[in-house]
Amino acid sequence: MGASWLCMCLSIIALALTLSPAAVKANSEGDALYTLRRALSDPNNVLQSWDPTLVNPCTWFHITCNQDNRVTRVDLGNSDLSGHLVPELAKLEHLQYLELYKNKIQGTIPSEIGTLKSLISLDLYSNNISGTIPPSLGKLKSLVFLRLNDNRLTGPIPRELSSISSLKVVDVSANDLCGTIPTSGPFEHIPLNNFENNPRLEGPELLGLASYDTNCY
Repeated sequence: MGASWLCMCLSIIALALTLSPAAVKANSEGDALYTLRRALSDPNNVLQSWDPTLVNPCTWFHITCNQDNRVTRVDLGNSDLSGHLVPELAKLEHLQYLELYKNKIQGTIPSEIGTLKSLISLDLYSNNISGTIPPSLGKLKSLVFLRLNDNRLTGPIPRELSSISSLKVVDVSANDLCGTIPTSGPFEHIPLNNFENNPRLEGPELLGLASYDTNCY
């Protein structure tokens, strides 16, 4: 009787730990990352350790967590991955670095990434990403590095990015962007060569004299 009672108590404690808010959050982050894995083709088995049955993704290769087992980094640059990004990335609420550069990723940038309020670095350069730069990225008030160069992005540079005072590096060169180059806020100090090789992108806008979406269609 005593042994069975002890076993039942231990089971209840284990269940409580599993259902704790931290554990549930960690599991939701693991689910989000596994959704990304399923959306990607991985010929070199870089994502082989991404096991959705584990309590959290903190033991997975290319994932870094903080002391609370919340994901803070995804490092998958130069990994020969193809496929597309997923809106579930927005569930990584403490993410600071999203490094997916130099792959073969297609599709668009999910607007939901704009909810990652802790994001410092968004590196998606040298892929095959198309569509527009989501204006929602202007909500990333901790963002320092935004590198989207060498893709197939179209449309204007969202003026919402001008409100990110922390932004130090912006590179959108070698795309198919249109309109004019912003000049306010952080863009005041971004070198012009970070906008080059966009045939439809015109020079820095003259405030009050020209519409920034000139030559956009």
